[in-house]
Amino acid sequence: MVQSRQGVHNEIANELLPTSATQGSPEIIQTRQPSYTYNVEFEADGQINGFTDGLKAMKLAVFKILSTERYRYPIYSWNYGIELEDLFGQPIPYVYAELQRRITEALEADDRIISVTGFEFSHDDGDVFAAFDVETIFGTLENITKGVSV
Repeated sequence: MVQSRQGVHNEIANELLPTSATQGSPEIIQTRQPSYTYNVEFEADGQINGFTDGLKAMKLAVFKILSTERYRYPIYSWNYGIELEDLFGQPIPYVYAELQRRITEALEADDRIISVTGFEFSHDDGDVFAAFDVETIFGTLENITKGVSV
């Protein structure tokens, strides 16, 4: 007996397509990436001194995120870094509000960072400074500072 073309298509479709929403659905497993990284001594001489993990690694991650201009480097995803260049020339009260929002947004893109709180602002001539705390899954980084020239 010869099957019709429609019958052949139906058989193929039945074999390839699941018949219910749960049949054939892959199990999705989310894993957190490790924080184990090179121990870069940014505060001293910028040299790599072995490896680090935990809270010290998070301090390096925060420094790196806040030192990378978002969208500038194609090696990083568009979710990495912070937008600061367009704050140049803006009024200081505007910069205070935007700096808080942008720092929070940039850091909370990292799933190891829980919250960014305790912002305090100051300015000196053409520079604005923000001091804040970063709560991570490893503990709290206190009195992190970021400055921007306006």
